[in-house]
Amino acid sequence: MPRDLLVSQSAPIRLLNKTSHILDAVCTWLEATTLSHTMKTIEWTIPAVQTVHILAVATVVTPVLMIDLRLLGIGARELAIGSIANRFFPYVWWPLPVLLATGIALIAAEPSRTLKNPIFLLKMGLLIAAAGVTLGCQIPLRRDAEFWDRNAARRRTVRLMAIASLSLWIAIIFAGRWIAYVQGS
Repeated sequence: MPRDLLVSQSAPIRLLNKTSHILDAVCTWLEATTLSHTMKTIEWTIPAVQTVHILAVATVVTPVLMIDLRLLGIGARELAIGSIANRFFPYVWWPLPVLLATGIALIAAEPSRTLKNPIFLLKMGLLIAAAGVTLGCQIPLRRDAEFWDRNAARRRTVRLMAIASLSLWIAIIFAGRWIAYVQGS
């Protein structure tokens, strides 16, 4: 029997190995960039970038909290959901480029430690889910400011979305802190 049939790897394992090699190449490339070198050699850059990153997270989470509390019927009940959304949704989206830039800088400082960390990957998945929930709430309001106020079924749906949103953002914050304490593969 041919040797390759005896020790053949399954497709998922081959894909995982290929992905691991690509990730290693990306980490090697990132470590060689000027940004990585700057982040590693200038003592104050990592704390400064982390501070800006954390402030940008707070800038995103605060309006999300205000919107979600209204969606849950906790506070500002006299205001329509559309009114609260119009007021706070812009503050959810404009800090995202700052988060992206500071996140890239922090990854460049220690690419292997960050990109191979399962908690970092969890945080990115949670972030995608949170953005999806936020868009799922916001898009209908762009067409109809009273969309979520129209009937009881929609109000229940948007309350569930608010609970999901709050849960996701809390998990993102915890995962962001947890990254420092978990080592990747």
